Amino acid sequence: MVSIRCVFRAVIIICSCFPLIDASGQQPPQRATSGTVHADIRSVLAAAPLKLQFRGKTRSEFQLWRSEFLAELQTMLGSSEPPVEYRVSVKERVVFPDHERIELDLISVGLPVLPMYLLVPPGLQKGEKRPAVLAVHGHGEFGADAVVGRTDRDGIKRAIASANYDYGLQFVRRGYVVAAPHLVPFGPRVERGAYRGNDPCAVTFVRMQALGRLPITENLRDLRWCLSFLQSRTEVDPLRLGCAGLSYGGRMTMLVSAVDERIRVAAVSGAMNLMQERFSGRHSCGSQMIPGLLLQGDYSEVGSLIAPRPCVWETGSKDSLIVPGWEDRFRERLERAYTAADAEANLNYDRFDGGHRWNGAVAFPLFDEVLQHTPTP
Repeated sequence: MVSIRCVFRAVIIICSCFPLIDASGQQPPQRATSGTVHADIRSVLAAAPLKLQFRGKTRSEFQLWRSEFLAELQTMLGSSEPPVEYRVSVKERVVFPDHERIELDLISVGLPVLPMYLLVPPGLQKGEKRPAVLAVHGHGEFGADAVVGRTDRDGIKRAIASANYDYGLQFVRRGYVVAAPHLVPFGPRVERGAYRGNDPCAVTFVRMQALGRLPITENLRDLRWCLSFLQSRTEVDPLRLGCAGLSYGGRMTMLVSAVDERIRVAAVSGAMNLMQERFSGRHSCGSQMIPGLLLQGDYSEVGSLIAPRPCVWETGSKDSLIVPGWEDRFRERLERAYTAADAEANLNYDRFDGGHRWNGAVAFPLFDEVLQHTPTP
């Protein structure tokens, strides 16, 4: 749980004109602004210290950095431990020729109900255990419905066609067990029409702060809860887990893979953005906000925590959310970390011709190689 004191301290640091200290211990020169809050915030963001940005070259330096930055990240996030005791309530089972779709809730005392889908491939033999994938949805009203191919619901066919959005369905058709949860504030976990045109992510972030809570931490906990649920299933090999997601799903894939080493391989699609760049504009997604992050690092440092495990980063050539220059900074930081970790071969890119969508051309073969064709460690 994140304390209110911690959150308020982070907001004051980011949104005030107090001088920041850079990685060398020196105060950066202060930029003159027009005096508007937008200009002031942009000025301070441009001088963000990123004190724990990785600059080492050796494996030992990387391991030391990883331990230190991960500890700082967990402090900023607060506890994301999933519940140990919970029950499963099945709402619907539908059998298709190429998979079974189970809609269910995970329920634990003191926590919000976690609605999710479980997709199971056909033809499993008694005692057979398959690898599993946590498929994470992005922004939008559908939650996980598009990810699992709920074409019986309005708008899903259009979403799938525009973003190749049914990657959960694509994974189960390749033989994986798939978990696809609904995150906050999306799908059935948001009251449509209750926000009067405001961004549910921004409103939810502000409201949760009053309770010392963060949407990103609660979603991280729920994703880790899904991993525990997958490991409990008799048809799942608990040591062969992967994670994949597009857009906000890519951001959360990055975060849960960084924090939870049960994930052996990850695919981050449409999320090679830096907080320093995102929040220099009027970005309102409170679901991606980690208060105080820019004092220590950025999303690139979070992504670097995945090393040395295999990961693929998908970016479309026409994706307007991926900003040239900032994307290069992200890649450079990832490459520095993977090189120091002696794991350059595990850092993969899929730069495809297209927009903000899931691709899979590199991800699917990589997941098959890591989870299907290699022995369990």
